[in-house]
Parts: sequence; structure tokens; C-alpha cells
Amino acid sequence: MLTVTNHTLEKLEMLLKTTGYKVRYEKGNFKTGACLLQNSKVIVVNKFSGLESKILAISELARDLEMDYNLLDDKQIAFHQQLKQIKLEL
Repeated sequence: MLTVTNHTLEKLEMLLKTTGYKVRYEKGNFKTGACLLQNSKVIVVNKFSGLESKILAISELARDLEMDYNLLDDKQIAFHQQLKQIKLEL
């Protein structure tokens, strides 16, 4: 289970940034906490969501993305595998 802290949010953002994704916080009519823009590596997160909603939304997207492990360090690889494992538990 992921802890709801700013550090967890920063780890998620850094994981995505390292693999070439941009995380932007914008206002808008979101039905979910975040979305991945088609054919680009931009993730838009509802800036008015709470910390827990932001973490859940970004982690859901990060689980389903194919990431090049050659770009990640060992800790980031372990973190991404932990995210995928959490999905299996649900």
C-alpha cells in the first residue's frame, strides 16, 4: 500500500519524469484525478484534487505504462514493480 505523503507523490513524479513523461497540474472538468494525453507523454492531473486522489490517479496510470527499465535506477525499478504488485492485490 502506498502512503499518502508528498514524498510518495514526488517519487511517482520522478519515476515518470525519468522515463520521459511530463506531469502537469491543471484545472478543468475532470471526472477522474488524471489523464494521459493521447500520442504524447503528458499526464494532466486535476490540481484541485487532494493529495490522496493525486497519488491514486498517477499511480494507476504509472502501473499501466510500459517503462524502459534501462532509464531507471534500481530503486525506481523496485518502486514500479511494487506499483504493479499493488494492482494484483486489488
